[in-house]
Amino acid sequence: MSLTVLLLYGVACFSVTVLPGPTMLLALANGTTGRRSVIAAGILGAALSDVLLITAVSLGLGAMLTASETIFRVVKWVGVAYLCWLAMQLWRSGPVPLVIAGDTPPRGSRHEVGRAFRRSLFVALSNPKGLLFFSAFVPQFIDTAAPLVPQYALLAACTAVLDALAMVCYAAGGAHAVRFLTANAMRRLNRGCAAVLGSFAALLALYRRA
Repeated sequence: MSLTVLLLYGVACFSVTVLPGPTMLLALANGTTGRRSVIAAGILGAALSDVLLITAVSLGLGAMLTASETIFRVVKWVGVAYLCWLAMQLWRSGPVPLVIAGDTPPRGSRHEVGRAFRRSLFVALSNPKGLLFFSAFVPQFIDTAAPLVPQYALLAACTAVLDALAMVCYAAGGAHAVRFLTANAMRRLNRGCAAVLGSFAALLALYRRA
C-alpha cells in the first residue's frame, strides 16, 4: 500500500469519524466526568471496536451480514435496544460534581472504567451500519495484488488512531464545558445527549440495507 493511498484513506476516514455519532456522544459524556481513566477507557473501547470490525470485514463477515436478512435484523434490533438502554441511563444520570480549576480530577472507580469501555465497544459492535460501512469502504483501498493481512492491519490501526483523536476532541469539549455549566445545565446536557442517542436508535430501527 502506497503512502498516497494511506493518506487518502486517512482523510476520508477522519471526515466520517469526526461526525457526531453514538460513540462521540459517549466521549462527550465521559469528558464531563473529568475522570481521565473513564475517558481513556471509552476511547479504548471505541478503538478496539474499529479493529474488530475491520477484522470482521477481512474475514468476510460483512458480506455475510449483507447476504443474510435474518442476521442483519438480529444485529440491528440488538443495536436499537442497546442504544435505547444507554439513552435511558444517560437521561436518568445526575450532574457530576464540578471540578475546580487546579484541582486533581478524581479517578474513576473500576466499575466506572469498565462501564465506559463496554459502552463504547458494544455501541459500535451492535450497530450493523458500521460493519456494512467498513465492508463497502475499506476494500476500496486494498491492493489485491499485495498481501492482504498487512494492509487490513494497517487500515485498522489508522482507523483506531483517527477515531481516538476525534473522541479526545469530544471528551475535551465535555471536560471544558463542565467548568462553566451549572448543575441544571449539566442535567440538560445529559438529557440532550440522551435524546440524540434515542434518535440514533430510531434511525437505526428504520434503517434498511441497500
